[in-house]
Order: sequence, then C-alpha cells, then structure tokens
Amino acid sequence: MKFKAILLAAAVSVSALAFAQETSQTFGPPAGNALAGDTYGGGIDSSAESKAITADKLGKQLKKENKKLENVAVKGKVTDVCEKKGCWLTIQTEDNSKFFVKMKDYAFFVPTALKGKNVVLEGSAERKVTSVNEQKHYAEDANKPQSEIDAITQPKEEIRFVANGIKVVN
Repeated sequence: MKFKAILLAAAVSVSALAFAQETSQTFGPPAGNALAGDTYGGGIDSSAESKAITADKLGKQLKKENKKLENVAVKGKVTDVCEKKGCWLTIQTEDNSKFFVKMKDYAFFVPTALKGKNVVLEGSAERKVTSVNEQKHYAEDANKPQSEIDAITQPKEEIRFVANGIKVVN
C-alpha cells in the first residue's frame, strides 16, 4: 500500500513538473498588432490624450519639481518591449535618450508589436537610480547581446514611469 502511495506521489510530481515547463515555454507577451486606437491597462480618456506632454518636457518637469508626478500623461515612441512577457517598455525622448515604463501592479502586458509605435501613457513618473543588477536583468529580458549586458557596470539615474494605461496613437 505504501508503495502505491509513493508511486502515485512521484507520478503527480513528474506531471506537475512537465506542465510547469510547458506553460513557461508558451507564456509570452500578448498577441496583437498594436493598431491605432488599441488600449492596454486602464485605457486613456480623450482629455489625457489631448493634454499629454512630450518625454522631454516630462524630464524637465521632474528635474524642476524634484518629486514624483502623479496622474501625468506622456506621449512618445516605443523603442523596446520586454520579449519575455510584455511587462515593460522604453520610450524614446527627443534627445534620443530613453525612459523606462513598467505596468502598474504588473496588472497588464503589451504585445511586442508596440515597438516603433507612438503611444500616450497615463500614470506616475519619478527620477530613480537603477542598480546594475536591475539594468542587467532588463537587458537580458530584451535579449541584448552578452557583451552589452557585461558593459553595464554603474548604477544609472533615469526617469521611471508606472503606467495605468497605454493607448496607441499611430
């Protein structure tokens, strides 16, 4: 009787492990073409879209006020999307630098097709120092070459945006 119980436990464990591996291999960013008008997360109302500021203006406002900005709408071009889950993206600023965007409470993801699209983001922004380990983690998520990952050796101060919603504008 004990042998049957042990055998059953082993079979359940092996089945669970196989299912976990299959699930992790198929999980990725949501499908979609990220067409103009598509929204992700909480969505963007028309007033937020019309009052959205540029990424450059956001940076200047953060330096000037030196605090976290809440309920801010920003427009910009997506330059990168997390290849593993679609759980973060980067926005290009007018001076060709980038800022990092995470989804609030990890509540929604975006398709990789968002790369190259112009969007309006609504959420909060702040200047933050990002550790070397965190930078390397995101570089790995983006499938950057190992040489580029190894070149990350210093913490970096950057704009961090937490999006409540994202809308594709073109």
